[in-house]
Amino acid sequence: MMNDNGHPLDRRRLLAGAAAASAVTLTGLAVTTTTGAAAATRTRTGTPPAARDRIATAALRAPDGAARAVGIQADFHARLTAWLAFWSANSPRAWSTPAHLVARVEPAGDALVLHAIRYRRDDELRDGFAAARRDATHLATLASLHHHFPSVRARPDGTVRVGDGPAGFTGASDQVAFAVAACRELWGDPAATAGRWQESAGRALARAGQPTDAASHVGWAAFTRISLRRGLGTESYE
Repeated sequence: MMNDNGHPLDRRRLLAGAAAASAVTLTGLAVTTTTGAAAATRTRTGTPPAARDRIATAALRAPDGAARAVGIQADFHARLTAWLAFWSANSPRAWSTPAHLVARVEPAGDALVLHAIRYRRDDELRDGFAAARRDATHLATLASLHHHFPSVRARPDGTVRVGDGPAGFTGASDQVAFAVAACRELWGDPAATAGRWQESAGRALARAGQPTDAASHVGWAAFTRISLRRGLGTESYE
């Protein structure tokens, strides 16, 4: 059941609209194979990134705090918009929509390194995600990124590198590592291992009333969604 951190959907109207628009754009790209991702990359070849200073409601900030427009490929920007709307729609009621996205965008405009997501509360900027803070919100944010992107890598300093491409489970080592950590730390299942994570994730999905194979396209989307909600504290599934 939804706990006291649940949120009304009307509070997210602007982001929800952005997410819906992006979902329409991305429907035709929802291919889970690495071939599909490669094809998407080839389509962008030679297309210069467009200057952007925002992702949905959030102003882009460089890790040094500077506010500057950066080049981002159009399809990557659309996916980032859908992702941030998804993250925000599942965040606690007391959090505003994201105000700052602190990240470094790579020169080709199709990957970024995420440092922080900031929202306003009581007229102060607070971190909903911070790279150096290894807690449930860190795993929850990883879950949200895995829900939208095929390449998500948590780096030793806690920052997260995200590469563009169609979402879906590919069996990549970073996906498996995330699933194991989520099962152990969010779902309290110490039996989760790289070889048996699907069983653990399956138990979490059954607990959430969504029994399915976590390694399927639908199952991966469901597992990352419920892990986001559990990690941000908006759903307990108890």
